[in-house]
Amino acid sequence: MLTLKAEIRDKTDKLDRIRKAGRVPAVFYGKKEASTAISIPQIDFLKVWKAAGESSVITLETPKGIKESLIQDVDLDPLTGIPRHADFYVFEKGHKVEVELSLEFTGISPAVKDLGGMFVKVLYKLKVEAMPKDLPHGINVDISSLVSFGDQILAQDIVLPAGVKLRENPEEVVALVSAPREEKEDEAAEPVDLSEIEVEKKGKEEEAEAVPEAEQPAS
Repeated sequence: MLTLKAEIRDKTDKLDRIRKAGRVPAVFYGKKEASTAISIPQIDFLKVWKAAGESSVITLETPKGIKESLIQDVDLDPLTGIPRHADFYVFEKGHKVEVELSLEFTGISPAVKDLGGMFVKVLYKLKVEAMPKDLPHGINVDISSLVSFGDQILAQDIVLPAGVKLRENPEEVVALVSAPREEKEDEAAEPVDLSEIEVEKKGKEEEAEAVPEAEQPAS
């Protein structure tokens, strides 16, 4: 069981001060759970987040009681990659939850290995529904069925674990193989006739050198 000890924080507290103290500002909420601001030790959060991702149940131990939850969202610092804020969704016991699970592509595609095709990932996550206890950490997608150019894997083709129901459009393309791109050779420029340029240049020079005779006044 993954557990985090959380402290209630005042929404007026400065977030930078909380982060400098080695804690991650966070909030938990749910369908029947009021939004509550909390903070969690950064070291503990990193360990649990790595193990749980966004699909494993996390037990929040708070002054308001035990909250069974899922990590709903994590805001990362764009420079350091360190979590700046986290959202926890508290689910109702005995009810299914709808989440997006990460896809992990496994196996070897003959179209890629033998024909040199290009493997294209269209979806990186898949929307599913399940009881919290039945949620897997991720979903494996076997790409060995991609034998020829144009072959596709649809959402409905993915084998889901027991107790997990697809909530994505069944016809949604998850991955495909396309033919390798042909590199177009640059069209060779037409050869330039240097002799014509020289003749034209010479003619202009001679025209510039010619001085017209002035008209003589009538006697």
